[in-house]
Amino acid sequence: MAEARVNGLRIYYELHGQGESLVCLHGLQGDSSHFRGLLPALSQAYRTLIFDQRGSGLSDKPVMDYSTALLADDAAALMDAVGFGSAHVLGVSMGGMIAQELALRHPHKVRSLILGCTRAGGPHAVELSEDPAMTEAYTTQEISAEERARALARATFTEGYVQNNPGIIELLIAARRERPIDPEALPRRRQAIDRHASYERLPSIRCPTLVITGRQDKIVAWENSRILAERIPHARLRVLNPAGHLFWFEQAEATQEAVLAFLSHQQSA
Repeated sequence: MAEARVNGLRIYYELHGQGESLVCLHGLQGDSSHFRGLLPALSQAYRTLIFDQRGSGLSDKPVMDYSTALLADDAAALMDAVGFGSAHVLGVSMGGMIAQELALRHPHKVRSLILGCTRAGGPHAVELSEDPAMTEAYTTQEISAEERARALARATFTEGYVQNNPGIIELLIAARRERPIDPEALPRRRQAIDRHASYERLPSIRCPTLVITGRQDKIVAWENSRILAERIPHARLRVLNPAGHLFWFEQAEATQEAVLAFLSHQQSA
């Protein structure tokens, strides 16, 4: 557990394990804790960097316009601060958008790319109709940790997973209590998602890429992953079924196998 000064901000980060460098980028409401379930597997073979992005978790939350490009620049600067000249990069949801920008703006820093439950944005994005759970889970209004966590569970997991794993709601509640959503930073981070548009630039990504998502994702339609895989040269697509938006929770074993197999291939290439 440590802090670094990055682009004038205090950024909370953690380093785990040994081996080649790996950077993990969380989503809109997430923070570094969202990768706890993956860390044991990842850190066995990789020096894994997890951190709270600008506006999230224990990092600074400046009042300003946010963009995925700005957040990618933060990630690049943090990599420099911890001694990562280059790294494999895993980004989920909004983190996947930031990962795209990192590969486009700082290509020398990205050895390989894993894009989870994310999209290119812009007019080519496949949109889903918002259901009440999604509206409540991603509201920029202040609501209790319990209300947000229960709505988030309904919006991000398949119904069967929640029924079979009732404890997941308590975990989400505890996470929100420990690291509350900042009511000013959340809408600014959401604005960065709304402005993200990489479709036309995706063919410029030259690093090996795995695109992975859940077939029942109710936040980001899985077809957006297909678009990413079609636009990025030689990208691979993996669709997990059944799985919702937080596929790495719901299909933990399959996710670990897919990610580690992909990364291992990059090491041997």
